[in-house]
Amino acid sequence: MPRTVVMAFGGNAITRPGEKGTFAEQKANVAVTCRQLVDLVRNGYRLILTHGNGPQVGNLLIKNELAKDIVPAMPLDVLVSNTQGSIGYAIQQILGYELARQGLQVPVTAVITQVVVAADDPAFQNPTKPVGPFYTQEEAKKLMQERGYRMVEDSNRGWRRVVPSPKPLEIIEKEAIKALTMAGVIVVAAGGGGIPVVRRPDGSLAGVEAVIDKDRAATILASQVGADVLFLLTDVERVCLDYGRPTQREVEELTASEARRYLAEGQFPPGSMGPKVEAAIAFVEAGGEKAIIGSLARAAEAVAGRSGTRIVAG
Repeated sequence: MPRTVVMAFGGNAITRPGEKGTFAEQKANVAVTCRQLVDLVRNGYRLILTHGNGPQVGNLLIKNELAKDIVPAMPLDVLVSNTQGSIGYAIQQILGYELARQGLQVPVTAVITQVVVAADDPAFQNPTKPVGPFYTQEEAKKLMQERGYRMVEDSNRGWRRVVPSPKPLEIIEKEAIKALTMAGVIVVAAGGGGIPVVRRPDGSLAGVEAVIDKDRAATILASQVGADVLFLLTDVERVCLDYGRPTQREVEELTASEARRYLAEGQFPPGSMGPKVEAAIAFVEAGGEKAIIGSLARAAEAVAGRSGTRIVAG
């Protein structure tokens, strides 16, 4: 049976630092990503792609502010769905073309994906995820008073809104994603960490003002569709121990227990490699074959075991 790989890449792979974020720029960056995926498809892997959306949602929040006196501002869960649609559109169009150009007739589709979070998740009482534009202190105070936003000063660059980042629990569309994948379709799913929703007492779903960590969402997605491999893309080829020190060294493979010990020692800081290592541990401990942390440029080699850092059970 073909093996299924869930591949997660960040929003900065779609809008790079310093760019304006035009759709033409986003498509050009997506094309670079898609060209790296063709070898995996040619080698027989089933792919489920997920992506970040930080820069893209940030731009939509700025549009909300600029146009709020003309058209109603959209809530954050709707903005996440908007980015799932626009980025998914770009990926399915461009990846479909790249595959066809090399003689591979494989359908690609994007699935608007909802992710359940707990209404009583502690994150809702302690919002920490900065989103959107920077404001002056006066503007921040006004937003706190008029809209109830939680605002914090961000690195002396101004004030920003912070929102909850609750733990993902369930992929609503998991059965549809799994069926499409088993039918040979490349699926783009859970973009931006998924649209955060809670279950109401009557069983209905309601969107909430929150942002789900994309690596955590990728882990839940991979586990709930029964993927064999979770691939978390970074800008480096391998995870390093003693990063930035004279003793720095790359790691080819870690067991989950080894990775957990290094996390506790502070080897993988929360603001950089930590979330990816945590996601990798969670995936293999939930029964996944292996998780890989590595670079897009060597994705096919990493899945084959010749690049990247593998995290396995044990």
